[in-house]
Amino acid sequence: MTRTTKTRKSLAARGTALGLAALLTWTVQGLAGEPADAGPSDTGLKGAIDRILTDPRLDGAAAGVVVADAATGATLYQRDAGDRLMPASTTKIPTSVAAMAILGPDHRFTTEVLATGRNHRGTLHGDLYLRGTGDPTTLAADYDRLAARVAAAGVRRVTGRLVADDTRFDTHRLGRAWAADDESSYYSAQISPLTLAPDTDYDSGTLVVEAAAAGTAGRRPAVTLTPRTDYVRVDNRATTVAAGRPDTLAITRAHGMNTLVITGEIPVGAAPTKEWITVDEPTGYATAVFADALAAHGVRVEGPVRLGLPTPAKARPLATHRSMPLRELLLPFMKLSNNMHAETLTKAIGHEVSGSGSWEAGLAAVREYLGKEGVDTGQLRQVDGSGLSRMNLFPAAQLTRLLLAVQDAPWFADWYASLPVACAPDRAVGGTLRTRMCGTPAALNTRAKTGTLTGASALAGYVTDAAGRRLVYGVVLNNHLASSVKSVEDAVVVTLASSDTAAGAIRAARPAAGTAAERHAGPATTGLECAWRKSDTLC
Repeated sequence: MTRTTKTRKSLAARGTALGLAALLTWTVQGLAGEPADAGPSDTGLKGAIDRILTDPRLDGAAAGVVVADAATGATLYQRDAGDRLMPASTTKIPTSVAAMAILGPDHRFTTEVLATGRNHRGTLHGDLYLRGTGDPTTLAADYDRLAARVAAAGVRRVTGRLVADDTRFDTHRLGRAWAADDESSYYSAQISPLTLAPDTDYDSGTLVVEAAAAGTAGRRPAVTLTPRTDYVRVDNRATTVAAGRPDTLAITRAHGMNTLVITGEIPVGAAPTKEWITVDEPTGYATAVFADALAAHGVRVEGPVRLGLPTPAKARPLATHRSMPLRELLLPFMKLSNNMHAETLTKAIGHEVSGSGSWEAGLAAVREYLGKEGVDTGQLRQVDGSGLSRMNLFPAAQLTRLLLAVQDAPWFADWYASLPVACAPDRAVGGTLRTRMCGTPAALNTRAKTGTLTGASALAGYVTDAAGRRLVYGVVLNNHLASSVKSVEDAVVVTLASSDTAAGAIRAARPAAGTAAERHAGPATTGLECAWRKSDTLC
């Protein structure tokens, strides 16, 4: 499921949404009729959305759809609202609002270096501890700054060990029912309170692997790692071939190992192949990068590296790194649908509430919070924080109920700002919606969380209709064979944005036809959340 990319990405990269907008042809027509909540009529909002949901791509599929007035909570439309469907990444809605409520918008993760023993004339007679609390945004540069502060504290030699304290969370690294064939895919990285991200998309637990063609055929491509580390081994079996030959180069990680296997052929002059690959045991990865930073700053540790031991109470701090506050962390988390952020926050919630940094404790706390907000938790099942598991079940009615309930929370404005914005071309603003609904009244209007797995698609959020009425909606589509039903979701939202829902003046949008590949299932049509496809810079 991992995709190969030929271009460098960054959180500040801008998409050219105008070009894609030309492909999204919306037909808007006026539909006079009865109020939207009228009975089995073919007019009004009910008729308009019912017709959208007759799209052939939904033949034999399941659709749960709810539209409500954001101010009053009155239901304006519902279709199978109580059906339990896979929400995919819209699962991040309950996870993120629970994190804001329980941890607080000012919550910061800390990564510390502590010491036992006595420092005498530059020699620390004891152990050095690296302790993490879950920061998924720690970069190699942050570990370098920690090492520099240790050196600045006068430590030049450590007679003991370098110990990694990752005991804030339990030792379960992968979520329940996550696909085994996603093991090396960056959106399915292992979860540890001590981890490392290779860039400012903050894909924790991964590194960037780039393979570039040699100048002449017959030679091995050059492989570079970001960050540079010996924690993984490179098994380069690939070959540079003559220009014009097919590019078949692939990068994978061997099961249960930290061996990167480079296979296939790359033509002379071809753009480099680039992959974001997970590591096995992110605690060891982060500690290895920190150990290299210590050595670079002249700090020599004589003892071995040990993982998974708690820091003694008597240890004294030498250096501390604090993450951005949660209100800021929400931006890369929600805009780019970062699975690892969701799971880290789930475990952090568990530790905050019960002292147990586990999925079980975190999800129990999330359920309790949802219940306080009026969500019927007996109607849903949440087994992870991100929606990567296909065991998650969430009715559209409960999603919209939650979206209605959190509007009066003191942190709502910060959380609302983290939602992707339709047709906002900057990745840091539009996120997974940055090329959707362009050229329609929903562009730069709706804010929502997307969700995609194979056979599951969802969109839930807020939109303002043509008369200025704010609406809440949840659309959850399951069991479709087409690779994409996004234009069906978009047609629902565009209809809301185009209409005066209070007056019953409904202007209905029809779903764009989509490509042949989107209309039919096939071996190359596996569905992934937009931001999970690193090669798709305009998704």
